[in-house]
Amino acid sequence: MTVWDELVGQEKLVETLRRAVAGSSHAMTHAWLFTGPPGSGRSNAAKAFAAALQCQQGGCGVCNACVTALSGAHPDVTLVRTEQLSIGVDEVRDLVRRAGASPVVGRFQIVVVEDADRVTERGADALLKSLEEPAPRTLWLLCAPTADDVIVTIRSRCRQVRLLTPRPEAVASLLEGRDGVGPELAAFAARVSQGHIGRARALARDEGARRRRHDILALPSRLRTLGDCLNAAEALVTDSKNAAEEATAKLDAKEQEKLQQALGLDVKGVKPKGVQTAMKELADHQKARLKRTQRDLLDQVLTEFTSYFRDVLIVQTRAGAPLLNDEFREEIEQVASRGAPVHTLAALDAIVSSRQALDTNVAPLLVMETLLISLGRAAAGRV
Repeated sequence: MTVWDELVGQEKLVETLRRAVAGSSHAMTHAWLFTGPPGSGRSNAAKAFAAALQCQQGGCGVCNACVTALSGAHPDVTLVRTEQLSIGVDEVRDLVRRAGASPVVGRFQIVVVEDADRVTERGADALLKSLEEPAPRTLWLLCAPTADDVIVTIRSRCRQVRLLTPRPEAVASLLEGRDGVGPELAAFAARVSQGHIGRARALARDEGARRRRHDILALPSRLRTLGDCLNAAEALVTDSKNAAEEATAKLDAKEQEKLQQALGLDVKGVKPKGVQTAMKELADHQKARLKRTQRDLLDQVLTEFTSYFRDVLIVQTRAGAPLLNDEFREEIEQVASRGAPVHTLAALDAIVSSRQALDTNVAPLLVMETLLISLGRAAAGRV
């Protein structure tokens, strides 16, 4: 098994990266930008590339260089995935200093930034010089949903490679072969995840995830009154907050314990200088991570709603395409019969607006209340 095996449906991309690893003429550059839709595996592709570059066999997947590069333990591969809403100038400066060091054991000093779209303008300014005048044997591998999400001065200095949305058949095959999922469940998870490999794996392996998806998709046809909309919005926000707290609680506790030990707070009566500042910085960091985790969970709710009203539009226009949520066919057909494409398009527009509102830090409850009122109107055939 090589480092390339899990890059499902990305044959052209893998060929490009293999040529760079092999040192083919004009195939390598010091800065790369990996783009692609959610779940396409852009960060996995960047990490596989980093491992292959450090591997003596070009990415065997089993040697120490491959294993440590993929896990983040390789001394010459830095993996950056922010838990904050942005990557600021101080963090970028630290990365630039690290990137400027000579490799310790590997062929290159490699920095993989999984959320390059979160780099602030000041952070981009700090990164720019490193991209313009790279240190010898230093590589930057940046990842973002689209090239337009990255500040123009950065993307213009990178070689751009784009990942495609994997075909459901390829995702199902991966779930069967890698995770031991049965064919029927694998096909279901691949279909409803719309090519998002991580989401497909979660649905295939977690009954709770399948139940939450079912509950979300059952909502639109039940939004009959204003009270229904407001109650449903409150429940979605509360559930996302509880799930986010559950997902981050153990990590928060470990970080607090580690910081207390580092500050000497485990010694009775000792209160080193700067304790309050350090504890406050950690609390702020954890608060921002919780906020992002909740926002990511709500974004998944919006994705499910998008797939639902996409199916409604398919029925209304008689497009003939298969429904993503075929198990809800009866409800989808009822909603489709009550309205027209104009109502469904209004619902889809409302979902897009909600996603933008969450990105600009509008209160989640207000966003979801506004959205569900719009979806209730669309489901009832009203604008």
